[in-house]
Amino acid sequence: MSTDGMTRRIAETSPRSLARMAGVFQLGEGITATFGQVIVLDRLIVSGNAAATGANILGHEWLFWLGFASSLVGVVFHLAWALLLYDLLKPVNRRLSLLAVFVILVGCAIQALTSLLYLAPLLVLKGGSSLSAFSAEQLPALAFTFLRLNAYAFDIYLVFFGLWCFLTGLLIFRSTFLPRTIGILLAISGLGWTMYLVPPLAVRIFIPYIAGASAVGEMPLMLWLLLAGVNEQR
Repeated sequence: MSTDGMTRRIAETSPRSLARMAGVFQLGEGITATFGQVIVLDRLIVSGNAAATGANILGHEWLFWLGFASSLVGVVFHLAWALLLYDLLKPVNRRLSLLAVFVILVGCAIQALTSLLYLAPLLVLKGGSSLSAFSAEQLPALAFTFLRLNAYAFDIYLVFFGLWCFLTGLLIFRSTFLPRTIGILLAISGLGWTMYLVPPLAVRIFIPYIAGASAVGEMPLMLWLLLAGVNEQR
């Protein structure tokens, strides 16, 4: 099928179908990113112990690779989710929708960078002769440093994600085809994620404030998109 044909088919897709597709990609992004960046790393990283962390990574290499792949797939899901929401919300305010999509494109680029940093510790630990300048004791410390860089890069991504959620919440609030309450809650969720401008503060207030704001903002949006879609007439 030609590119023009595919474009026409997407344009002819009903808004309700696009909304439900956005909900599916939101669910997929949440599962894959959380599994790769949170569940897998929490299992392998031993806080403050580079040697034990390095041993865990080498001892569970298949799990580490799975976490890397899951994180990368999460970027693709997030791009699809963001572009579908842009297509749905651009009739509300085209300039604000463009700003939102540009913000999340930068965020997704940073999210992709975290995947590269995610893989770096394994490459360091298995570097062999290419890293012969480092001693056996130094390699785990270097790998641990890359894991910390990955965490800080992910924090930066969360700031852009939060700004995108805030802008998207404003668009939903101004729309007539999605509940305004969801827009307000999503904007609050976005403000919570922007607290990662100061990571120590965000870590301190993550439970229950940021986590709670995320749950009450993003979960209702996902469920509404999956179950109800949008009001096509409006």
